[in-house]
Amino acid sequence: MGRRRKGRDIHGWLVVDKPAGLTSTAVVNKVRWALDAKKAGHAGTLDPDATGVLAVALGEATKTVPFVTDAMKAYVFTVTFGAATNTDDAEGEVIASSDLRPSDEEIAAALKGFEGDIMQVPPKFSAVKIDGERAYKLARDDEDFEIAARPLYVESLTLLSRPDADHAELEMVCGKGGYVRAIARDLGAALGCLGHVKKLRRVWSGPFDVDEAVSFALIEELAKDPALDAHLLPLDLGLADLPELRANDLGFARLKNGNPGQVLGTAEWGEEVWVSYQGKPVAVGIYRGGEVHPSRVFNL
Repeated sequence: MGRRRKGRDIHGWLVVDKPAGLTSTAVVNKVRWALDAKKAGHAGTLDPDATGVLAVALGEATKTVPFVTDAMKAYVFTVTFGAATNTDDAEGEVIASSDLRPSDEEIAAALKGFEGDIMQVPPKFSAVKIDGERAYKLARDDEDFEIAARPLYVESLTLLSRPDADHAELEMVCGKGGYVRAIARDLGAALGCLGHVKKLRRVWSGPFDVDEAVSFALIEELAKDPALDAHLLPLDLGLADLPELRANDLGFARLKNGNPGQVLGTAEWGEEVWVSYQGKPVAVGIYRGGEVHPSRVFNL
């Protein structure tokens, strides 16, 4: 019999403004320790050198992580033209260079080719699995391998500014699974000048915005202090993209035990919804004619 994990049963979200130089896992571990939380996870990895929104789910909120991971996200990033690196960012080794530099008009025109439903090849230094191994491990071992292209929906890709001939600041709004480093790499290739990411910041992810994020320094300052709890956001924010229905007394009793339960309100037949009772989340499930068949039940 395994040991029970120590810590508090604390439920909700802490949105962190991740600093550069830390892995997403390190941030989650720090948050769990600072809040003495029994369980924590995050909704979407950021590269160690990237900054911005890292939404950390605590307790029962971890059951809502897939809905935030699947939501739209926005990134502001700087592309350096004239060099390709083996990691597609500034931390990597330069593997090719070019003296060509694109005009603003050429960049704007090229960006149109990256909007809508596109196919994207993830960077070789990424967590994609190849025959059971992480791609970044194979890349570090100088293994020869290919990564298959994956579908990505890009709602918009916009040129924000042009600090100088060597750089462009862009904003991308995209769906699940987008690699900004791959966008920079492929944009540079499309423009014939090569390119890589110099700086990357996630400014929002689903319902979470960087303006409401807590700094890593504040987390360290308020560690083990009840004042940190005041920065927690409700669990149901992770369900913002789903319709909400309400359970009646009988429906609540059935849903909390994992059985189909009656709800008040309507949705489309077969639509995924979440159910509340007396203001608290009860379950996520499929609506079928006055009942919800639960796929996730919250133990609050």
